[in-house]
Parts: sequence; C-alpha cells; structure tokens
Amino acid sequence: MEHESKPLLCDNDNTGAIYTETVAVIDDKCYQNVVINTDEALPRTQVYKRRWYVLVVFSLCAMSQGGSWNIYGPISATTEDAFGWKDSDIALLAAWGPISSILSTLPFIWLIEKKGIRVASLLATFLVLLGAVVRCLTTDPSYVTWTSNIGQFLNGLGGPIAFGAPPVLSALWFPANERTTATALNSVLSSLGPGLAFILGPYFVPLRDNCHDNKTVQKRSSISIGSIIHNCTNQTEIKAERKDIHSYMIYYLCFVGAAFVLMLVYYPTKPKLPPTLSASVGRLDFSAGIKVLLRNVKFWLIFVTFGVSQGVFGCWQGVLDVILKPHKISENEAGWLGFYSLIAGCLASLVFAKFSDIFTRHMRLLLLFLYICSSGCFVWFIFLVEGVIHSSTFMLYASIIMGTMFLTSTLPLFFEMACEAAYPVPEGTTNLVMTFGCNVGGVIFLAIQMIPNIGTKWATWCMMGCIVSCIPVLAFLKERYNRLEVDEITIDS
Repeated sequence: MEHESKPLLCDNDNTGAIYTETVAVIDDKCYQNVVINTDEALPRTQVYKRRWYVLVVFSLCAMSQGGSWNIYGPISATTEDAFGWKDSDIALLAAWGPISSILSTLPFIWLIEKKGIRVASLLATFLVLLGAVVRCLTTDPSYVTWTSNIGQFLNGLGGPIAFGAPPVLSALWFPANERTTATALNSVLSSLGPGLAFILGPYFVPLRDNCHDNKTVQKRSSISIGSIIHNCTNQTEIKAERKDIHSYMIYYLCFVGAAFVLMLVYYPTKPKLPPTLSASVGRLDFSAGIKVLLRNVKFWLIFVTFGVSQGVFGCWQGVLDVILKPHKISENEAGWLGFYSLIAGCLASLVFAKFSDIFTRHMRLLLLFLYICSSGCFVWFIFLVEGVIHSSTFMLYASIIMGTMFLTSTLPLFFEMACEAAYPVPEGTTNLVMTFGCNVGGVIFLAIQMIPNIGTKWATWCMMGCIVSCIPVLAFLKERYNRLEVDEITIDS
C-alpha cells in the first residue's frame, strides 16, 4: 500500500514551518500539529536490545573527551611547579575546550545530517585521540606548553559530538518513554571522564612536598632552567613530577585508543527499524532546519538559559582547584570534592530524568525546581568562603556537592526540551547549537579569568549570578512538545 504525502505540521503552527514527508497517518484531521488518516497503517517500529551497547560505546568516547578536557585542572599545582606555568596557563588549557568546540560546531551539524552519527562520532573521537598523542610527545619545558595547548585544541574539536550528540542517539535508538533517561545515562557516563580526572590526576601525579615545603633548606633559591623559573631547590623532584605527568598522559592515551577501537569495530548509524513514530519521519534538511530554528523564539529562550548557566558553571568546575586555592583547600581535597560533586550529579540526573519520562510535559517545572535548589546551595557556599557564616569542611563539601547535583541534573532535561520545542528540526542541529551557546558562555568566563591579577573571588559570584538570572526565564517559559505529540498517536482498534 502506498503512503500519502501529508504535511507533518499544521498551517497554523507558529514556527512558520511546513514540513512534507511521506508518513502514515489516521483520521484526515490535524491533531496538535500532526495530520492523521485512518486509511493508512503507521510505520513499523522496533526497540533493539543492542541500543544499550551502542549507548555505552558512545559514552566511553564522550568520557575520554571530557576527561581530556579536565586533565590539567586537578593537577594544576604540580604542572605549575614542573613547567613554571601560572593560573592563567591552566585557564587557557581549559579554555581550548569551548573555543575549538565553537569552531567545529557548524561542520559537525552538517556532518551528522549528511553522513550520520557514526561518521561524526568516529571523526570526533579520532580528534580526541590525536590530541592525546600530541600531549604525550614531550615534557621538555621549552616545548610542553605548545604540545599541551595543541593537544587541548584538538580535543576540544570533538566536544560538540561528545556533549551535544546524546539526544541524537536517544532519538535514533530509544522509545519515547526512555528518551530522557537514555540522554541522562549518556550524560552520566560522559561526566565520569571529568569526574575521574579529579581523583586519577592527583593519584598518578602527586604533589611533591619537597617542592613546596623543603625542610632541608632554610631559604629557598630560584633555579632557572632555560626560560622557566622553578621555586623548587630539588631538581630530582622536578624531573619526577614531569615523569609522573608524562606517564599519566600515556595512560589516558591508552584509554582513548581503546574507546576509538570499540567505536570503529561496531557502532551503526541507526537501527534497521526506528523505535518511535517520530524517528521514522524524516527531518528538515540542514539549511531548512537552521532557518526554522532561527525563527523559533521558545528554542532561543531555552538556548540562552542553558548557555549562560551551564557554560559558566562547567568552566567554573574545570578550574575548581584554582578557585579554592586561596581558601587553603589542597589540590587533592579539591579533586575529591569535584569527584563527589559529579557523582552526585550523575545519580541525580538519572532520578530526575526517569521522573520526567514518567510524568511527561513537566520539564519546565522540574528545571525551575532544580535551579532554585542549586541557587540556594551556591548562596550557602559563597557565605561559607566569604566568612559570613562559620565554615567547616563538611558544610563546604555539602554546599558544592548539592549545588552541583541539582544543576548537573538539568542537562538531559534541557536537551530534550529543546528537541521538543524545535521538532521537526533534526536533534543533531538542535543540540549542537545548544552546545555552541554553552561554549560561548564558557569562553567568556575563562577569558575573564586570564586577565592579569584579577584573582578568583569574582568567579563564584559570576557563576552564581548566571544561575539566578535564569530562574525568571524558566518561570515564564511556555513549553511545547511537538515530537511527543507525534509519538503519542495511536491506532483505534
């Protein structure tokens, strides 16, 4: 039986988009943006068990990209001593992530739409692998700054896929009642990369006490090696630090290589049959999707809210060790604090994502609740570090962990809400544009941090202001669930 070509969206849809696709529909009437016709059968759908394997393989590659981005922050004190770097150098290494992601976002949007998620993911992971190789080339102070920055730049080029492609994978492989959970699980596993860097970094690259508290020398002397000045009297310790850093980079290279091989061996572009009705319907092409997205006001409200808050917060986390240094928090302690925060955020993401899948059409209220709770926790943190209230290690840990937990939980909700508002714009276009906004916010934050003598106190206030400013937008935002309405079509028996 031949299918009749019908417009997917009604003429009165306020996005101004009319999309024509050959779809099976019922009833000859427009139900909430969908034309349906009882004379035709709906396309076949099927959910495959292998979807979980595909999700894990992608997550390992995304984990390697995120861990590579955060590889220097948790060991900043050691690298500054070993190579004569400053806090601004660490900030620049972190800044390459959002900077190069901005440059590669548009090419990856085109690549996903034209070649599919397999080709795009393989290219992104290869760039991460190449960056890891470059970082391992040398520990010579004369060249290591260059290789480290080039490696971070290459790694950042793969960022749009690692951060923005999980909703694409969810739409291709998972049913409607698992989409948000799948996106959250993808984000959780991906977040383990930066999280593990917080504890693996200080473990493999311990801070050598002799370089910071030399008990055998009453007065420190500065030793010049080339153009690098070290405040360490023991050159053996400096060499040991460099060796530790190089070994750590090699270990991470092996992990990235293994993830790339797994993706190369088996990682299909899409399943034979789609998991949902909306997945069986074609999307707008590259240029048409961009044009429709530009006219979608609701999407841009989501875009700005996400970019301002998550972009700044993500980079604030990446330099947490530098921010906490003036408050006498050691590198090791800051590493564990960052790790606990990310683990709490990962677990909470799964809980709230599952809640969203069960109680559909309430993403905005859930986001509003999470942002209010996160704001309260970070106000508590600011009061602690500013001495407004008596500080303790427990309260410091609790404020950061809880604030991170609530804010990290919003990532899959934002991605899925953007997909719903923008449909039938492809999920790849929607979420890579969202990632672009996040990276812009991060670049601005890190650029300010590199201003000489600016300090670190402003960073937490800036992050706090960005989160609070998003609450009024979420309070008055009107939701749209275009994609879900297509998936909820059923055939009358």
